[in-house]
Amino acid sequence: MERRMIGVIGGSGLYQMAGLEAVRRVEVKTPFGMPSDKLVRGRIGAVEMVFLPRHGIGHRWLPTEVNFRANIFAMKKLGVERIISVSAVGSLRAEIAPGHLVIPDQFIDRTTQRPSTFFGKGIVAHVSLADPFCKTLAAILADSAASEGAQVHRSGTYLCMEGPQFSTRAESHMYRSWGAHVIGMTNLQEAKLAREAEICFGTLALATDYDCWNEHAGDVEIENVLAVLAQNVELAQKTIRRAVAALGEARACGCASALKDAIITDKSRIPKKVRADLRPIIGKYL
Repeated sequence: MERRMIGVIGGSGLYQMAGLEAVRRVEVKTPFGMPSDKLVRGRIGAVEMVFLPRHGIGHRWLPTEVNFRANIFAMKKLGVERIISVSAVGSLRAEIAPGHLVIPDQFIDRTTQRPSTFFGKGIVAHVSLADPFCKTLAAILADSAASEGAQVHRSGTYLCMEGPQFSTRAESHMYRSWGAHVIGMTNLQEAKLAREAEICFGTLALATDYDCWNEHAGDVEIENVLAVLAQNVELAQKTIRRAVAALGEARACGCASALKDAIITDKSRIPKKVRADLRPIIGKYL
């Protein structure tokens, strides 16, 4: 039987879930430096789980400082085939109230300072990001959250901003005019890198507040964001457990072959060090 290994990226509270067995912390070295923290490995039934606190234990890294490449590479190196990202977001729509869950299906990129690819230094690849989330994983996450009683929005555009400051009111109104539904600071790089690594990627986006466009709701206050997020850790845990049970062994989506025909560099000209460093990602194509 094919092994299932599922990664979860989010707050440190996510891996303190009931039913998680054989828990241990592991350090994973990557060509891109160290991940945000040690990865936590465990098991739920027959499924192996790998958890990573995105901002490190104690929330030490700014969104811009998160080593996204090391995080996703470490997951790939351990054998993860699917990643569930759990993230706090601000709502840009009246119908997405604080406490609601959104399963995004699109992105708008407003980041400017972050490496977002494993490639370069002598190797060029262009993967498709037309549909940046795995549709199969997204559907299972939406069904699982609804089954746990969550108010779920099954699609939406996630605008990823640089941060760490929240939006100005003018920016918030502009993002609404672009058709964005929620705003956050982290998921875009994870999705891009997961696609390059041929890992399925889906997001549980928890609306913790209305972004500052909604003057009737008051401006964004970090203590309120954290309070709503803390209240919904258990919901996220239950959703993840249910989704893990629903995922099949073999993947039928296109995520597993996203790099096929994407590497356009002459193989004989790829530097040996780059070839060795990226072996977990490109090895099967070379």
